[in-house]
Amino acid sequence: MAFANEERKRISEIAKDSWYEKPTALATIRYSFDIFRRFMKDDDKILEMGPAEGTMTKQLIEAGCDIECLEGSPEFAEILRSKFPDLKVHVALFEDWECEPTYDVILLGHVLEHVDNPPAILSRAKNWLRPGGQIVCSVPNCRSLHRQAAVIMGLMETEQDMSEKDVHHGHRRVYSPETLRADFTKAGMTVDFFGGYWMKPISDGQIEEQWTPEMLEAFMKLGERYPDIAAELVIVASDK
Repeated sequence: MAFANEERKRISEIAKDSWYEKPTALATIRYSFDIFRRFMKDDDKILEMGPAEGTMTKQLIEAGCDIECLEGSPEFAEILRSKFPDLKVHVALFEDWECEPTYDVILLGHVLEHVDNPPAILSRAKNWLRPGGQIVCSVPNCRSLHRQAAVIMGLMETEQDMSEKDVHHGHRRVYSPETLRADFTKAGMTVDFFGGYWMKPISDGQIEEQWTPEMLEAFMKLGERYPDIAAELVIVASDK
């Protein structure tokens, strides 16, 4: 009970001052949708976990996807309901929610870096999948070029250090390719695809001051060529 109360309070504080709709964050979420869409079929039943203000949710709805959302923040849930009146939004901590095997695809876009025990969340979520279903996940990558540069410049001691943005969003960890794979393995899942996107050489603030939309799009694509040092990691996994 104490954990649940503290977690609800923590999530509510994050929701009060979200940075997810800043320009670079929006571009990142929108590009991740393009990658996630590759692993969805037209008739899939989809659960989006932790949708926040619903940037990806909007894209899913516009693409005609059969989607429901699971959101731990009542504040974000109200935003979702106001934007998408017909959307089914479940409001609960991931640790508390239960359902039958209902979904073909579960989306975890920038979720695992927030939660207390990622393998436990994955172990729960895989039980909500229909046979043959998959979890599609993205997280920030500690080996991103901009983090490596920050260490060289003395702005961070290690690549795993929390940035101002990490702290603001309530991140509990910064994943590497190895630690992300390990959490799926601990949850008893098989990694079917590993990749990345967003070759990010400098900070969000510098990008927003200097870059054109065409540059952002090009560097998003470049990250797919070099996933180990891209800013974002992607895993698709199944319970096999």
